[in-house]
Amino acid sequence: MRHNRRLRWAAIPIAASLAIVLAGCTQAQLNGFLPGFVDGKQPVTNHTERISGLWVTSWIVLLIVGVIVWGLIIFAVIVYRRRKGQTGLPVQMRYNMPIEIFYTIVPLILVLGFFAFTARDQNAIEKPYAKPDLTIQVYAKQWAWDFNYVDDNVYDPGVQVQPDDNSATPGSVQEGEIPTLYLPENKKITILLNSRDVIHSFWVPATLYKKDIIPGQTNKMYFETTGRTGTFVGKCAELCGEYHSAMLFNLKIVPQAEYDAHIQSLRDQGFEGQLGSEYDRNTNLPGTGAPKGNE
Repeated sequence: MRHNRRLRWAAIPIAASLAIVLAGCTQAQLNGFLPGFVDGKQPVTNHTERISGLWVTSWIVLLIVGVIVWGLIIFAVIVYRRRKGQTGLPVQMRYNMPIEIFYTIVPLILVLGFFAFTARDQNAIEKPYAKPDLTIQVYAKQWAWDFNYVDDNVYDPGVQVQPDDNSATPGSVQEGEIPTLYLPENKKITILLNSRDVIHSFWVPATLYKKDIIPGQTNKMYFETTGRTGTFVGKCAELCGEYHSAMLFNLKIVPQAEYDAHIQSLRDQGFEGQLGSEYDRNTNLPGTGAPKGNE
């Protein structure tokens, strides 16, 4: 009885300390300091929080498993270490069926659990919109980006980012030359991804999601912008050649009025219509009609 009372009194300060620590966590800490939450603002897209939850929960589960495994290893090292005067091998244990079932079933449950939750979230993230508010076509090319605003029938041709030789910071680029994709806030977006040459990858770290762009096929992304506006850094996440590091772009989420003004500015510059596959460098892909081999 006295032993149980001691345990109860020991558990009270531990539980109180844990509650205080968790209550003091910022939004960034609760989301594992991932890029979309560092500044404590709302997520960039409707999928950002889902991805963060899967990532953080997985790490918590794995950390618990790690602590248990490390504890058992340390316990075995201390309790079953060779004592002074002992010789030979310690008593060997074989065919302990409960232990063998335990270390077979538990990892299987963990793997199935990770698979189930990942498949659930992937299905939600990859679910197409029947009627998106906006469709954007992105052409990746060495080493820049072209953006087609499909519904508005305008385009924005991208140029390769150039280094800023006048900056005192090494590796700086000319900010005004970075290709910028504008999206209105609180809209359902479908993005069509195509490559003009090699494999690229469309990645905005603040959204916690990226997708490869494969020559000869169209990949798609589906997400909904939230009420969070601002400019977010994007880049190619697939090594694509000599100037891969300069293949940057910005994602700018703005109010509808600012988005409309940007579309009008593209029209004023004469960028009406759509940039198509006629600028692709891979002219020998299936379906292009180009001669192949020795033809």
